[in-house]
Amino acid sequence: MKILALLTLLALPCGLYAAPETKNLKGVTMPVSMDLDGKKLQLNGLGLRTKVVFKVYVAGLYLEKPSKDGLEIAASEQVKRIELVFLRAVDGADVAKAIADGFTNNAGEVLPALKERIEKFGKLIPDVKKGDRLLFLYRPGKALELEANGKSLGSIEGKDFADALFRVWLGPKPSDKALKDGLLGLL
Repeated sequence: MKILALLTLLALPCGLYAAPETKNLKGVTMPVSMDLDGKKLQLNGLGLRTKVVFKVYVAGLYLEKPSKDGLEIAASEQVKRIELVFLRAVDGADVAKAIADGFTNNAGEVLPALKERIEKFGKLIPDVKKGDRLLFLYRPGKALELEANGKSLGSIEGKDFADALFRVWLGPKPSDKALKDGLLGLL
């Protein structure tokens, strides 16, 4: 009888707790949704950044309003969050240069107005090692926030900057088309 009671107690919590749903890509797991500032964000998609033959990072794009249109997402006035989880060590200057190249390729006519902020942004990017997480978060009416492994690195003012940053991955000339397709949920 004691064994039956113990088994009943052990089985009870299993039915009450449901683990959050997640998606996995190359060993990186991200939740399919999250709450932030009272808003529910959905994982729009996951993508893999490769350079030549090297797997560099897995990225996850979270939005209030999921979409498959990269330019619409970049320009949208909603909470937007992109998280990069590195699969290898990369020098911060190399990460910053790759993102700066993405600005050059995708910012269009607003690029000259962004130059100083792109330089400031580049100086905030730290060296990363395997497993490190970089987070870029835009909240409407606020600055774009940067974090590394949960620690704030600083922020960059202007919706124009945030829009251009999201165009780095979602614009017409992304550095990695497969990554863009993954973030847009097309893969």
